[in-house]
Amino acid sequence: MQPQYRIRNWSEYNAGLKLRGSLTFWFDESVLASWLIEQPSGRQGASIFYSDLAIETMATVKALYRLAGRQCQGLLISIFELMSIDLPVPDHSTLSRRLGQLSIEMPVRSQQECRHVVIDSTGVKVYGEGEWKTRQHGVSKRRTWRKLHLGIDEATGEILAATASTNNISDGEVLPDLLNAIEDDIEQVSADGAYDQRKCYDAIRERQARAVIPPRKGAKIWQHGNTKAERHHRDENLRRIRKVGRKAWKRESHYHRRSLAETTMFRLKVIFGGTLSSRTFDNQAAELFIKCALLNRMIHIAKPDSYKVEA
Repeated sequence: MQPQYRIRNWSEYNAGLKLRGSLTFWFDESVLASWLIEQPSGRQGASIFYSDLAIETMATVKALYRLAGRQCQGLLISIFELMSIDLPVPDHSTLSRRLGQLSIEMPVRSQQECRHVVIDSTGVKVYGEGEWKTRQHGVSKRRTWRKLHLGIDEATGEILAATASTNNISDGEVLPDLLNAIEDDIEQVSADGAYDQRKCYDAIRERQARAVIPPRKGAKIWQHGNTKAERHHRDENLRRIRKVGRKAWKRESHYHRRSLAETTMFRLKVIFGGTLSSRTFDNQAAELFIKCALLNRMIHIAKPDSYKVEA
């Protein structure tokens, strides 16, 4: 029988779900106040008429409601007309041209405690066949996707850092960049066996954090126990696994909390879909980061507090 869960803060969470669809929540007056740039850029060619905040707001609405470029432009024009706002709306081509130049910041609430960071990655399709055709006839050469690498706070569910890459980049290559993007102190980093690499452990050691990564089957000790050098986290994990077993080690090291990263990936694809609309890599990365920032804001509105119902 599947376990059942109930939500303690249902009224608060219900109100938060309604706010996610509210245009008045995503369109703050401070955005409209800084919609245009007063001073021209001074460079040759047309001036950047719209601020980065205006472009980011338009891209946010586009991602939130899954709109095409022209549809998003038409929606904003109609909203401004209904609100009697005398402001121009960026053209869909302007949005496409400026999107890859944006610097997207993750809205993360500050805290005093050290963070337990869970790491994982997922693929997001750029173009290619649907799932039915893939199951029936296989994958063709034109099927292309991008990888989204996330560092997530285990306690709050917030995305602390995000990196986009092509599908030929391994997970271990990106982990140092993810950790460098996190400013707060890190107590523990949990990741799956794909990150069982020396450079990953070195990056985690530089942050003075504990590495909870299951060593691969048949793993050997890297550093002899009689050496005077500092004990290696991977060797300590491997020795503990040999003593109590892999299952008990995962339980006592809280490794299973890493599954929260997969939960975040699931939320991302359910809310925004598993396909990117942009065609250049810079625009695709900005589109992914905007969606990650949206997920954080949704958590800030309201997060369900659930508990297991005992039979």
